[in-house]
Amino acid sequence: MAAETPIAGLPQSLAGTLRGELAILRLARPEKRNALDDTTVYGIETFFDSLPATVRAVVLHGEGEHFSAGLDLTELTIRNTAEAVHHSRNWHRVFERFEFGNVPVVAVLHGAIVGGGLELASACHVRVAERSAYYALPEGSRGIYVGGGGSVRIPRLIGVARMMDMMLTGRTYDAAEGQSIGLTQYLVDDGTGLDKGLELAARIAGNTQLTNYAIMHVLPRIADSDPAGGYLMESLMAAIASGDEEAQVRLRDFLEKRAPKVLRG
Repeated sequence: MAAETPIAGLPQSLAGTLRGELAILRLARPEKRNALDDTTVYGIETFFDSLPATVRAVVLHGEGEHFSAGLDLTELTIRNTAEAVHHSRNWHRVFERFEFGNVPVVAVLHGAIVGGGLELASACHVRVAERSAYYALPEGSRGIYVGGGGSVRIPRLIGVARMMDMMLTGRTYDAAEGQSIGLTQYLVDDGTGLDKGLELAARIAGNTQLTNYAIMHVLPRIADSDPAGGYLMESLMAAIASGDEEAQVRLRDFLEKRAPKVLRG
């Protein structure tokens, strides 16, 4: 196992480390159930802006009993309408910074993934849930509305009707239900999520950087485009990716039987 090197310059509510080609970011505000305040959100931006070029994937997880119980509501009590708009747009900027960033992000979820915590998780590329995880969007009962990009990202995972139900009625999904409706891609036993997240991140780090970039940046845009435009964009990206020098080496290795084959499991 590679040694871990701390990442400096982060607020106390975050802890970052480097482990070989992986970086690990931990929400470190357990006394507040890892509620997200501006200091934490801007610290997330700092973390991604400071990643060295050698990092190929990131694992995001939470300290204590919960991933994140959402927005620290004290952030809203001192804002007028114009300030609240700018606050939301700042969150959009930060979350887009890693959703369409340089490296894929694996989120490891446990306990509460509520409100802004679910918005944060939905901006990641792969989500692993432990069985303790539960999901909620309680904004309706609090007289507020999602502001971290949830209106865009969460319906893409579970559909508009399910998100509307969660916000209108306060419905909560447990880990198994969240898995079945598409909030997560993996469900594991309590206490094993971080190991699974690191395993997946290592697998992701083994891909070519250009292919990972295409999956992160091009695939979502193809899904949002008209079919004709999507087919053209796919053809262009397929040609660019297969022409990459690293890809050519890997293809030769496969054809000459030096690369592993795809197996079940």
